[in-house]
Amino acid sequence: MQFLIEQSTTLLKSRSGSNFKCLVNGIHLVSRRSMSQSTSIPRKQQRVRDHGFDDYMEVEKKIRKVLKFQDLILSQPSSILSISRLDMMSRRLGFKQFEAGRFILKFPHVFEVFEHPVQRILYCRLSRKSQIQIQQENQALLEQLPEAVIRLRKLLMLSNTGRLRLEHVRIARSEFGLPDDFEVSIVLKYPQFFRLFDAEEARNKYIEVVEKDPDLARCAIETAREKEYREKGADAENIRFAFIVNFPPGFKIGKYYKIAVWKWQRLPYWSPYEDVSGYDLRSLEAQKRMEKRAVATIHELLSLTVEKKITLERIAHFRLAMDLPRKLKEFLLQHQGIFYISTRGNQGKLHTVFLREAYKKGELIQPNDLYLARRKLAELVLISPRKAKVDKALVSYRRDGEEQEMDGSKRDFLKNGFNGFATSDSGYHDEEPDGDLDSGVEHNGGSTDYSDQENVDANDAFLSE
Repeated sequence: MQFLIEQSTTLLKSRSGSNFKCLVNGIHLVSRRSMSQSTSIPRKQQRVRDHGFDDYMEVEKKIRKVLKFQDLILSQPSSILSISRLDMMSRRLGFKQFEAGRFILKFPHVFEVFEHPVQRILYCRLSRKSQIQIQQENQALLEQLPEAVIRLRKLLMLSNTGRLRLEHVRIARSEFGLPDDFEVSIVLKYPQFFRLFDAEEARNKYIEVVEKDPDLARCAIETAREKEYREKGADAENIRFAFIVNFPPGFKIGKYYKIAVWKWQRLPYWSPYEDVSGYDLRSLEAQKRMEKRAVATIHELLSLTVEKKITLERIAHFRLAMDLPRKLKEFLLQHQGIFYISTRGNQGKLHTVFLREAYKKGELIQPNDLYLARRKLAELVLISPRKAKVDKALVSYRRDGEEQEMDGSKRDFLKNGFNGFATSDSGYHDEEPDGDLDSGVEHNGGSTDYSDQENVDANDAFLSE
């Protein structure tokens, strides 16, 4: 009996020792796994600034204000407006008292100030160069109407149901190169392509594509992949589902992040024009494909615009119709090599999304006639006011009771030109309507930092192994 007790005690000690060793090894194994790095793209990332795009938006900030004043002047019967009335009407644009006169003096190549020969009152009108620019833009808009029809058809095909709200398309008409009366000149003019629904209420109208054309269901990134393969002869399997990645200057990437991007580039996904309603999207693999499909959808949406850029707030209008993520800004920051979000242009209240591959050194790589016509207005804005022929009597003009205000205006005009003015508008011509779409927009800047980092060559097009 005593012998059996001794043997049992020895056996228990040996088992407890082995169990203890297994437990210790398990603890070490868990600790090692917790210290390993994930090879998936992080959900939250800091935005790295690209000064090329931000400088572009600084000029755009001035252009937006100029366009507002142009609309005010052109809305008058004779296209002229007195300075006093202009000052009163500019309050709706966020200008303070007497600030409108100071603003137009900063751009003498766009606005012309003259004194009425009879009333002896200062009036404002568009300059000759500005009128020519508007005519050229309108002419370019008319000439590209066939392309605008195709863009609108493809935009509707990106929707799950093949229809979009007319109000959402109207707000973004300038970005897609559509005329102001596109409902009549395009939608109703081509009944074989488009039709309207719920015409009783204006805000509930929907545009629907009559039939999806398979020939138009080809994304711009597919054309870019084909061009890349023909020029460089890259491995077709490596670029079959890849996007052109060009990280901003100063963006640093660790080796685990690079592996994550490498894996993501080879992940298959469904085309934005493909109907996925019949697929089972509950699996983890299907969710990853849908996330990459959302990247392809936004990429195609930007490719359809005239200037390859659009505000994040206007993308949010199409979120539900195109199965885009709820937190759009956070989602786009995961792919800073494909898109860039600029907060310049409206004191951080507006977010402009650029397609990085379409720009080089702040200019569109493949410009179109409408883009070139619009950039001529930027050239007029950037010309120094000192080169303009301005009547000295107008510059030294003082209204009763506002000597100090006009003195400040002259100093700004003669010394600072058009630099350093503030703006608070929210778009080209339209105010964004209040919607129920949560785009996850928030302002956060700065740079990013990772452990075990290495610089990425920003000139690489497709990120390969």
